[in-house]
Amino acid sequence: MKSARQAIDLVLKAHEPNPALAVDRHWNLVSANRMVAPLLEGIPQRLLGQPFNVLRLAFHPEALAPRTVNLAEWCGHLLERLHRQCEATADPELIKLYNDLKSYPIPARSAPLSSDNVAIPFKLRYGGEILSFFSTTMVFGTPVDITLSELALETFFPADERTADRLKQIAAAMT
Repeated sequence: MKSARQAIDLVLKAHEPNPALAVDRHWNLVSANRMVAPLLEGIPQRLLGQPFNVLRLAFHPEALAPRTVNLAEWCGHLLERLHRQCEATADPELIKLYNDLKSYPIPARSAPLSSDNVAIPFKLRYGGEILSFFSTTMVFGTPVDITLSELALETFFPADERTADRLKQIAAAMT
């Protein structure tokens, strides 16, 4: 698992200046690149203790929820992903997570998503501006070690030039 973990860390680092993270099958943070930390500034430390669940962080009213400009759309997307995962695995921990997340005060979508919608943006308030991302997920399909197959990489890409430029500025300030 050590070499696999090194490979994951290498991919996370190579994704900079864009944020990326690795999660286990229950959406608990395993690792993240340095670009994730600035986006979490100001979140109470008690919510960031290891391990923390990235979906809970997205929905929590003291974490990312108040900073997410398109909260209904983004959290609806995350709930749909989690629901499909629950149906595919019948994992009791995922089902509990799904039910817990449904109890958070998330507004309803103003309109259903278009059937031709390929990507749901993640729009986050950061320092008085709005950063816009789209995300991709990479899972390991043919691992030798079962624990490796339970990891996923969530990589975020800038959805516009302003976000790309701002991420470069944030990265430069961190060096």
